[in-house]
Parts: sequence; C-alpha cells; structure tokens
Amino acid sequence: MKKTTILSLDGGGIRGIITCIILRYIEEQLQYHDNPGAKLGDYFDLVAGSSTGGLIASIILCPDEHRKAKYSIQKGLELYAERGGDIFQVSFWEKLVNPFGLLNEKISQESLEKNLNDFFGHLELKEFIKPCLITSYDIENRRAKLFNSWEANLSTDNFYVKDICRATSAAPTYFSPVQIKSMYGQIFSLIDGGMFANNPSLCAYAEARKIPFAEVLKNHQKANHPGVNDMIMVSIGTGIEARPYSFKKLQKSGKIGWVNPIIDILMSANAETVDYQLCQMFQTLGQRNQKNYYRLNPSLKNASPGMDNVRRSNIENLIQAGLSYIDDNRETLNQIVQKLIRNKI
Repeated sequence: MKKTTILSLDGGGIRGIITCIILRYIEEQLQYHDNPGAKLGDYFDLVAGSSTGGLIASIILCPDEHRKAKYSIQKGLELYAERGGDIFQVSFWEKLVNPFGLLNEKISQESLEKNLNDFFGHLELKEFIKPCLITSYDIENRRAKLFNSWEANLSTDNFYVKDICRATSAAPTYFSPVQIKSMYGQIFSLIDGGMFANNPSLCAYAEARKIPFAEVLKNHQKANHPGVNDMIMVSIGTGIEARPYSFKKLQKSGKIGWVNPIIDILMSANAETVDYQLCQMFQTLGQRNQKNYYRLNPSLKNASPGMDNVRRSNIENLIQAGLSYIDDNRETLNQIVQKLIRNKI
C-alpha cells in the first residue's frame, strides 16, 4: 500500500508568497528527480487550505483537459507577486476616512473578486482533480463551512471555485463577509476559515478519514478511509511572527486597542495548537511513520507580519524569507520530495 499524501496550507494574506516559494522548490525537485512536467496536484491526494492557503490549494487542483494538474505553483506565485498589490491595495482616501478599518472593512472586495473571476472563471468545485478541504465559517448558522470536492460530486454542495476562494479569504477587518450560492441555489453567509482553522491540518486529517481514496482515485494502492499510520502530512505556514505584546499597554487598552493583537494571537495560537496535536498523534506511531508529519513554517526575517503589506520591498523580503528557509532545510524538503515520488500513483 502507498501512503495518502496530504498538503495543508495556512492562511496569511500576502504572506502566502512564502508558501509558494517553498512549494516551488518542492515542485522543481519533483521535476528534476521524477518527471520534467511534474505538478504538485499530481502528487498530493488531498490539499487543504484556509484563506490565502485555500486560494493556493485551488490553483494546485485546477484541472487541465486530461484531468491532470493544470498549473505549476509558479502561477500562484505570479498571482501574489503581480496581482497582490491590486488585491490588497488601500487607497489614500480610504486610509484617511477609514483608519485601521474601524469604520468598515479595510480593503475593497471588488478587486479581489475581479481577480478571482479572471483566474477561475466558471470552474466548479466538483471539477478539482483531487479531494480538497477549504475552510470558511457560516456566521448565520454559527458553524464551520468546509468545502470538499469529493462531497460536491456526491451531493448538492457544489459551488463556483471563485466563490469558495472569496469566502475563505473574507478575513474580518480586511475583507467584508460574503454571501455565496451553491449550484443548487442554497445561500451561505461566510467569513474567513482562518477564524477557527488558520492551520487546517487537523481538519484535513479528519476529512481524509472519511474518504475512500482507493475508489476516488481509482487505484487500490491507496487505503480507503486512511488512519494516521497511512498518511504523509506536509503542513506549511506563512511565517512565524513572535512579536511580544506589552502587558502594560494591553492592561487598559480597551476594545479598540485589542483589535489587532487579538486577531494576531488567535491565528498564531490556533496554528501552534494544531501543530502540537498532530505531533502527538504521529508520535504514537512506529519510528518510521513518526517522520511522516512535516510542519514547515519559516521565520519572517525582515518581512512585515502584516497580511496586506504589498510594498515591493516587503514582497522581496517575503521571497527572501522563503529562500532562506529552503537553504536551511534542504535535507528535510528533499525527504518530502522522495516520499511524494514513492507514494505517487
């Protein structure tokens, strides 16, 4: 039997550039060692993403005319590096009348929606080449809304990919909530999945347990409903941001003073907790299988922790942070590449 390979991608706005840099290295090594035309979507059996990670997951899983991966990860990098400024830019007038996003959402959704429409068009969730798990949160029904392409094929829960990407990236204080409609007409009111699963690795694990991969992938070298012993999990963050908050400043800061710290703390603490839980799960396995969980989360180095900082200098700093991580962790990344090659069907 071959392992079920899972890729999980954190949220983080423009910091998704770091994710793309790491994924580009993995893809280039797959091309060098296995197939010159290799694309990540052909090597992972399930791809999960929250917020910006959901957008990257969608790019990876787009189908070509032969139901293989259409895009190399370079496309994702281009989307961020070339269109990021357009998506995340806040005009001078908006900054003047709406400082810190206190009066309404910080960024207009029009540019984001236009770019998503240009990129994905009328692609439907059920058309993805592999199962996915993309997160969002239903604010009216007060529950997680998880988008899975496998379930979209079996039920009425099918959507346009551009709408799913808009929903998973609707981060409060950055983009406004969104209402999207399924292909069967059901309406959902959604915000960013990063609110409860900025690191969606544990959600991906739970989703993988439900899926009969041998049947879905039409290959009985993969296990149906795999357990942790049957998985290789690669979880990628958008940079460690360990900025301390002063006790004295926050002791009497009030609601406004807590807006930015609370979002930052919730997202980073969520990611760290999921990493801890998965580490403990894999530690229960034998020595070889213990090493099948990888958490890749670089230091931001000189890059800004801001999710919407699209200055050219910061984009370059994000790229450099990703490249520096590759230099320091080449052996680990090459291990991942070899495991993906061995477990590809």
